[in-house]
Amino acid sequence: MNESVHLSTAGTGAEYAAPDAIVTVKVGSEHTGAQYEVFEIDAPRAPAAPPHSESWSKAFYVLTGRILVQAGDQGYDLGPGASITIPAGTLNTFSVLTPSAKFLAISQTGRMSALFAELAEVRS
Repeated sequence: MNESVHLSTAGTGAEYAAPDAIVTVKVGSEHTGAQYEVFEIDAPRAPAAPPHSESWSKAFYVLTGRILVQAGDQGYDLGPGASITIPAGTLNTFSVLTPSAKFLAISQTGRMSALFAELAEVRS
């Protein structure tokens, strides 16, 4: 495993323009031996992305605003300080209920940043 100490200060990190948010990589897989990644998600109120699933587990932690997370057949209304875990393979999406929301997304493996990079390339 190739882990290293990594400091990510405010305003730093690779940034991707995903279809429904601006995604900033705060802790990349290269700093955790591909065990996990941490992202800051800054999303405006807009139509939700279609439900999708990933082959890895992930969690959201809301910093500001409110989001509605659809996981499986349940909807979860999350405000500041709330968190949710979503198991691998679960159909999920989120929508922003306030003018905007900022939250952390934590994922297992190093594949989520690769997904965001692909989405950003497609949008360009």
